[in-house]
Amino acid sequence: MKPNFNNLMKQAQAMQANMQKAQAEIANIEVIGESGGGMVKITMNGKHEVKRVQIEPSVSGEDRAVHKVEARVQEKMAGLTSGLQLPPGMKLPF
Repeated sequence: MKPNFNNLMKQAQAMQANMQKAQAEIANIEVIGESGGGMVKITMNGKHEVKRVQIEPSVSGEDRAVHKVEARVQEKMAGLTSGLQLPPGMKLPF
């Protein structure tokens, strides 16, 4: 029995179309992972991209990232203004 080449090509094309459809559907999947009894939630899609991060305010009363940025800015500005003689209490940037 000789395999039908045209039939094999049609099957391969159908499989390719089904694979593309499945990949599109997978990309649209969103799942939510939780930690700390639901205090931290991460939403990720089928492409493994993080779409959302939710942290309950009670987990951290302060925004630590903001404090870190402020500290780095102050370090940088202190290095730039170290040679200036500014009046007491005057800070840069204004």
